[in-house]
Amino acid sequence: MTNDLYWYPNDFEVREARKKFYMWLIFLLAGIYFIYGVYEYRRHKKNIERIPVRIHVNGTRGKSSVTRLVGGGLKGGGRRVFIKTTGTSPRTIDVSGYEQPIRRAGSANVIEQLKIAQQAASEKAEFFIIECMALIPNLQYMTEHQMIKSQIGIITNAREDHLDVMGPTVDNVAEALCNTIPKNSYLYTSEKHYIDLFRERAKPLNTKVVQVDSSTITGEDLSGFSYLEHKDNVALALAICQHYGVDKPTALQGMYAIKPDPGVLRKYSLVLNGHTIEFINAFAANDPDSYKAIWEMLKLHRGNNKQLITLVNSRRDRIQRAEQLGELIADLEADYFIVSGESTKPLVNKAIKSGVDKAKLKDLGGYNVIDIFGFLSDFVNKDTIVIGIGNIVGLGDEIVRYFANKGRMVA
Repeated sequence: MTNDLYWYPNDFEVREARKKFYMWLIFLLAGIYFIYGVYEYRRHKKNIERIPVRIHVNGTRGKSSVTRLVGGGLKGGGRRVFIKTTGTSPRTIDVSGYEQPIRRAGSANVIEQLKIAQQAASEKAEFFIIECMALIPNLQYMTEHQMIKSQIGIITNAREDHLDVMGPTVDNVAEALCNTIPKNSYLYTSEKHYIDLFRERAKPLNTKVVQVDSSTITGEDLSGFSYLEHKDNVALALAICQHYGVDKPTALQGMYAIKPDPGVLRKYSLVLNGHTIEFINAFAANDPDSYKAIWEMLKLHRGNNKQLITLVNSRRDRIQRAEQLGELIADLEADYFIVSGESTKPLVNKAIKSGVDKAKLKDLGGYNVIDIFGFLSDFVNKDTIVIGIGNIVGLGDEIVRYFANKGRMVA
């Protein structure tokens, strides 16, 4: 016998009720998220407005170095400066000069810049020098025009790197970098080939482009650095410092004093089997133009009696770069090439296809740093220069630290 006094919903009614509940829950959460987003953006806008000068540094090579050099020069001039680099290892340098690494729970995200800006504002920084961490073109635009809104933009250069994101050509890379040209401001650059493009993109933004000439940087200017620094980087940083009233001698002293990026170009010396080995850490450079500039700057293999070995480190997640490196080393002047790291086969195959003699190429993919050093110990029979290129992350960093512990830093 049924009881008509009680009503039980059927399955259809239950499903419909659940749909309505989840729909309203989604609307509620979306509304909360939207309100929170508006609140966060308004708070960020206030933080940015509390910092009188924001300097946004973009480009293919030298971003981290230029960010530190600008910060060091301005600090040398007595300014309150907050610095944030992405570089080999993301770091902040607060107004007191204290440097600390940035700890990330997951992968890098441009939202990180909001928190860093808040920290800079809380420390009453007069200058906020921040390296662009975005690669995707529309994210580059967002970081400048919605997040940083800089008074000074910097594009160090436009070179053949990150073609998988900004490419497929260097022209596309240059176009992508233009996304961080600020409005109603200044853009400083050392780039020569794409300077007309930068001026064209800057004109509707009412921004003046200043091309910096590095020929004014002397050997004496560079002698104060404890590492090998590029003229273009120093020239750019000096131009910014002078823009804000810090003279060259004062700015240079500040640049000499600031700690360089962990991936900076350095040279170490050690004795192996009675022979002198010079190890040059050039892992942080990742494109053909940068390597060729390093070869030119250091005059590698130019009329000396030393053997030159190029150590190329590969990463599993950078297959396109590995193939690019394989093609590149065919044009480099060296006696011998050693390939290390992960997924080395594409690099080796491309190198041989591009003309590298198999007899001059050794694949040590999968070897650890001790085994690589052991191979060098058996191989070296005269004074030798070993230059590390490719990728510093992972094994590259281990190689640098191993050479640094075995030898002494000379530049």
